[in-house]
Amino acid sequence: MNVGRTWSVVLTGLVGDMVEVEADLSNQVPGFSIIGLADKAVGEAQQRVHNACANSDLPLPRRHVTVNLSPASLPKHGSGLDVAMAIAAVATEQPLDPDSLAETVHLGELGLDGRLRPIPGILPAVVAAARAGFRRVIVPHASADEASLVDGIEVHGAISLRDVARSHGLDVPEVVLEPVRAPAAGAGTAAESLEMADVIGQRDAVEAMLIAAAGGHHVLMSGPPGAGKTMLARRLPGILPDLDDAAALQVASIRSLSGLPVDTLDRVPPFEAPHHTASATALIGGGSRVVRPGAIARASGGVLFLDEAGEFGRHTLDALRQPLECGNVAIDRAGFRATFPTRFQLVLATNPCPCGNAGVRGAECVCPSIAVRRYRSKISGPLLDRIDIELAMQRVSTVTAGEGERMTSASARDRVREARERAHRRLAGTAWHTNAQVDGEWLRSGPLRAEPVITRALDAALHRGSISIRGYNRILRVAWTLADLAGRDRLAMADIGRALYLKQGAAHGLG
Repeated sequence: MNVGRTWSVVLTGLVGDMVEVEADLSNQVPGFSIIGLADKAVGEAQQRVHNACANSDLPLPRRHVTVNLSPASLPKHGSGLDVAMAIAAVATEQPLDPDSLAETVHLGELGLDGRLRPIPGILPAVVAAARAGFRRVIVPHASADEASLVDGIEVHGAISLRDVARSHGLDVPEVVLEPVRAPAAGAGTAAESLEMADVIGQRDAVEAMLIAAAGGHHVLMSGPPGAGKTMLARRLPGILPDLDDAAALQVASIRSLSGLPVDTLDRVPPFEAPHHTASATALIGGGSRVVRPGAIARASGGVLFLDEAGEFGRHTLDALRQPLECGNVAIDRAGFRATFPTRFQLVLATNPCPCGNAGVRGAECVCPSIAVRRYRSKISGPLLDRIDIELAMQRVSTVTAGEGERMTSASARDRVREARERAHRRLAGTAWHTNAQVDGEWLRSGPLRAEPVITRALDAALHRGSISIRGYNRILRVAWTLADLAGRDRLAMADIGRALYLKQGAAHGLG
């Protein structure tokens, strides 16, 4: 039997499915056909494979080559199957080691000259191969560092198809080729270099961001231009705890799937700040054939900052409601569903009105009342109900040398780490790691429920209708974070009062 077999991976979102690639020769009109629910990009591989083999001194047989991608019911997309199809086709006639082929996963796109080109999603594809029990992968040379981030798997970075054939025992002439280079890394946001002590005259706001970091809470900042909203938001990732191994690998996998270069596991939580002209698809993610993660998935494990939130479309902002509640987003397309994690901290910043001067001392607001109402209504009630801390900020009016010692990022990070460790001990044995994740029913009636006298003010607010039951739960979560920061094992009445104030602090700015 002239059948060559090897393996590759097809990604649906972050989930990788193993694909067995089979090539067979038949006595039909010479040609190359691909079967197995392949999309157009996979179908076009026949010409790439033909030219790459011919230019690598590995000409395909002068018979009909049929390539089967199994399982046949799984949709196949992209160019990442090129190398596997080429080496399986070569194996139908050349003496390649069948055991080596069967134990190796091949990833990468082929150039017409036979060189291997990097593709998006190498890291999650290698993770999928490792989980399936494979211990060897061949990837483009430019992606070798990225693939090596996965433990327990041997990575071979190949420059050309000749290198792939030699790795399976075939004796082919060696030709020196310049490897295809990875895309240049873009300029990232150096969150770790931004110092919280640079924030002047906003003690309450700095303390509120510390509380948000300690509990993983969502924040809304309302105030005029120049109040320091963006400055504070950009310093939030710098006081968050470092990512653990699993979280860092997930962040890197999403970055890889987005087509961004990955060569190390960054421990600093990601920071995403899309422009207010971004569409709902840009935020949530999408695509017709290949689904790419949106800003909320890229921010998972870190911070999603929406500056000028009042300028975003209401439909765009409301699209955040379900991901905020569930911690993931599912994107459905014909024939498949892609799911991405959305465990991010949302930080919204908005002006009190379009001109930004409403309620500002010494400034005049020139906005018509209907324009102010329309601007404020962009952030809907249901979205506000998912916000834990609402800050009403004012411009700093004086800068004095005697304003006291400012909180540094290092000291804030230490306090956040201690508070999270206390919460982790309290939540041991549950599925939750931070206060923001804890189920509301467990907070209200679980083993650590507060006495009625402690929650009296909160119960009264619920009875008046000024908060919903979701808001009630979120205030309890913030109260527990305040207790953790204070080093207490039980809630105090002051924790409830402060949390209630933080929840309603910006109400006058948006109401």
